[in-house]
Amino acid sequence: MPQTSRLYVRVGTLILVGLALGLGFVLFLTGGGFGRQTIIFETYFGESVTGLEVGAPVRYRGVQIGQVSQIGLVNAEYPPSSRNAALDAFQLVLVRLALDPGKATIDDASSVSSVVSRGLRARLSSQGITGVAYVELDFVSPTRFPARDELPWEPQYPVIPAMPSTVAQVQSAAEAILGRIEQAPLEQLLGDMTEIVGTVKTQLQEGDLARVIADAAQTMSALRGSVAGTDLPGLVADLRATVADLRGLIGGPEAKATLAHAAGAAEELRRGLARLPAAITALEQTARTARATTQDASVDLGPILRDLRAVTTNLRDTTETLRRTPGQAIFGAPPPAPSYR
Repeated sequence: MPQTSRLYVRVGTLILVGLALGLGFVLFLTGGGFGRQTIIFETYFGESVTGLEVGAPVRYRGVQIGQVSQIGLVNAEYPPSSRNAALDAFQLVLVRLALDPGKATIDDASSVSSVVSRGLRARLSSQGITGVAYVELDFVSPTRFPARDELPWEPQYPVIPAMPSTVAQVQSAAEAILGRIEQAPLEQLLGDMTEIVGTVKTQLQEGDLARVIADAAQTMSALRGSVAGTDLPGLVADLRATVADLRGLIGGPEAKATLAHAAGAAEELRRGLARLPAAITALEQTARTARATTQDASVDLGPILRDLRAVTTNLRDTTETLRRTPGQAIFGAPPPAPSYR
């Protein structure tokens, strides 16, 4: 009997130790949040959540603010009312998030709606190279990742919209690129490339490009021969001497005197240009005076020209009378005829 009692005590002790270890493990998984009040939110992922487990952390820009409390399917949690709603819900995974109210500043539906309109989204991320998945909350462009306007079911908790993870975005981009590659006319492109290569080969062998390359080779050979037969050191020495003479000429007294004369001429030209407006003004006044004088002379010359025209007319009449009847013009008119009566 004592042995049986000791056996029961050992078994009981083992059970109590196991319960304590289990409770400690649960506390470890829950991050010490046992007995702490949390705020529940839910989100819907349209991709695989492989690696995400209950108790996984929820982080906002690297700071843990809660943990995943439930993972399931939307059509199991919210039975669909129609076939279209069933198809839509079957593609989504329900993930509920338990956030610490001391770290998360959203506590009701109105505050959630406000931050969601500003771009708060949830996405899957992996930690390091271990591949342990967690949920990350962050603000993004609401126009690039818009939220669902209406849901075909009534959510039990406030909803934080989800956006594709980085891996999903890369996968979607790769699939789009592969789709474009599949739609591309590869056979036609290969045929065009073969034709282009054949044309280039023909040009290199016996076409215009081959002649151009041959001419360039001959030109290079001739240039190499000219350079080899030219006294380059002598040319360089002559060039240096010419540069030295030019430097001495520029720095000599004659060049300085020429520059001084040029500066003086430029100064005289500047002075002349400064006097030019006054000369132009005087010339304009002279022109106005000459114009007024000409106008006055035209006014006085008009009557004189008319009188001269009249004198010319009288002179012409007198000359005509002399030509026709010179006697009458000289001696006057004949006496009147006698009256015999």
